Amino acid sequence: MQKVKSGDKVKVHYHGKLTNGETFDSSTDREPLEFEVGKGMVIKGFDDGVTGMSVGEKRTINIPYNDAYGPRNPEMVVDMPKDRFPKNMELEVGMPLMMSDNSGQNLEVMVMQIKDDSVVLDANHPLAGQDLIFDIELIEIVGGSPLIIIP
Repeated sequence: MQKVKSGDKVKVHYHGKLTNGETFDSSTDREPLEFEVGKGMVIKGFDDGVTGMSVGEKRTINIPYNDAYGPRNPEMVVDMPKDRFPKNMELEVGMPLMMSDNSGQNLEVMVMQIKDDSVVLDANHPLAGQDLIFDIELIEIVGGSPLIIIP
């Protein structure tokens, strides 16, 4: 039976949870996730977790934050003057915003705190610093190289 290896394109169903059991994402009621293993299309721990699986196999993988979205970076939390926001914008704690960095790269930030003259924004990935748990099921190896045995 063929097992997943780096370079294979695969389809998986998954259920992602935090260590407290809270679900943060799931492919339930959606098409399976399709990606090429080992190409950086998913977090490292997920890539590593599907490697060696066979079609139909189910597995639970625990991914430490360093193999997921990395540690929280305090330098990604910034205090932005309120006058940098549109005057009519109603800001709320927890509100996601799209911002551009100095190189023109767009990134999502979260409003963490609203002060009198500034707004504290967090540009860390929402799952940074979190260990993750995935229940995964390998649905298909798409166009994987067949094993050729030469006598």
